[in-house]
Amino acid sequence: MEKLKTKEFWEAAAARAIWTLCETFIGIAGAASLIEEINWHVVVSASIVSALVSLAKSIIKGLPEVDA
Repeated sequence: MEKLKTKEFWEAAAARAIWTLCETFIGIAGAASLIEEINWHVVVSASIVSALVSLAKSIIKGLPEVDA
């Protein structure tokens, strides 16, 4: 678990989590045919959950771009 002590790991994990959040946000919001149909609470909630899952996965499995 030495990897959790490095700044490089946390920067890479945060970048992945933010990327995942954005992908989820765009995917869910883009699936609605009209802007009035978008449930923003669901979009934001799902995006945050996906970012947290990405972060947890990075902690558990590691990151290929970080040698740790």
